[in-house]
Amino acid sequence: MAIKNNSGRIWLALPLLVLLIISVVPFLWMAVSSLKSLRQLYSVPPQWLPDPATFSNYSKVLFESNIPRYFLNSTIISVGSTALALCFAIFAAYGFARFNFKGKVWAQSFVLVGQMLPTATIIVPLYFVLSYFKLINTYLGLILVYLVLTLPLSVWMLTGYFKSIPRELEEAAIIDGASRLSILFKINLPLIVPGIVAVVLYSFVATWNEFVFALAFATDRSMKTLPIGLAEFSSEVDTDWGAIMAASFIMTVPIALIFLALQRLFVGGVMSGATKG
Repeated sequence: MAIKNNSGRIWLALPLLVLLIISVVPFLWMAVSSLKSLRQLYSVPPQWLPDPATFSNYSKVLFESNIPRYFLNSTIISVGSTALALCFAIFAAYGFARFNFKGKVWAQSFVLVGQMLPTATIIVPLYFVLSYFKLINTYLGLILVYLVLTLPLSVWMLTGYFKSIPRELEEAAIIDGASRLSILFKINLPLIVPGIVAVVLYSFVATWNEFVFALAFATDRSMKTLPIGLAEFSSEVDTDWGAIMAASFIMTVPIALIFLALQRLFVGGVMSGATKG
């Protein structure tokens, strides 16, 4: 019996080990490669560890390129878009969860349809709209555009969370004279903190890593974001892989640290928002 149990554990652990390798090895290779010189990067056979390690790639990225500016742009746009998406999602999700109105089912369906639209199909309409309001190459323009990516799923996740809260809590508060806004902010929101964390992380990561919209609507060099800025280390004749690896590491580390710090709340928020209804 013990042998069977051990065999089952091995077969269960094997896929997890493979998944761990697939997830971690590229990140470790990026970190190690960022400490190599170009000669070491192009060596055959591959040189697995830097010998000696060099920080020249980080010096080039931080002091000889526009990466710090792109980092600031990505931070402003991601924080702004995440905050706006969270505000809209909270009120929309609460309305879907607590009120019955004509066309509610259709409205919820259209929210999901917005998430399913291919990015390429909405670039041209969005470009015309942003051009009309003179929002091309502006923080506000990109923040509003990224709502198209993050808002639908954020609303859907929070709707499931609001539905999981017993209505009796709100009814008791209404009897005591509390308003709807007071109920929302003082009763509901503290109970859905994991869902809020999940929405914040999802929105921030999706915005931080987005490439296509940033390429289309941030054409000015001063407005580029990190995913677009990485392309500046590559030209028609040469690619500075050491600088690309260093810039990629700088871009990845903040997201990785935030996710590791809040991973339990994030996973719990996603699962609860998807299953409770």
